[in-house]
Amino acid sequence: MSNQTPSWNQMVQQCEGLGLLAKKLYVVFTKPVNGIGPIMEVLDAHLAYQNKIQDEGIMFGAGPFSDDTEKNWNGDGMVIIRAESMSAAKEIADNDPMHKAGARTYEIRPWLLNEGKVTIDLTFSNKSMMLK
Repeated sequence: MSNQTPSWNQMVQQCEGLGLLAKKLYVVFTKPVNGIGPIMEVLDAHLAYQNKIQDEGIMFGAGPFSDDTEKNWNGDGMVIIRAESMSAAKEIADNDPMHKAGARTYEIRPWLLNEGKVTIDLTFSNKSMMLK
């Protein structure tokens, strides 16, 4: 076994070779710039943008982070997006009203989704659905 750190492309190829999903995504970590006030001012526009990119198939998932006590929200969040490149992911993040208004700053990290499971329980008789 080599002690040499593989390149990102080598990691992707290795995961593909192992038969893992190897789905390339981008994770946008967002943080408030000046507290919650500016975030709340553009929250409606931000959520509308999130719905738009969700409906366009760009957004894989998104949501806020709690603090480690699980009692408080300080404005941090995360958005997982489908994009062809880091520059395309940056353009998507730049167009978020939170970032345009300067209410939040962000960092983007490429992410390789390899393992996991989503189960959807759909009951026809009462038209209910549960995501597990």
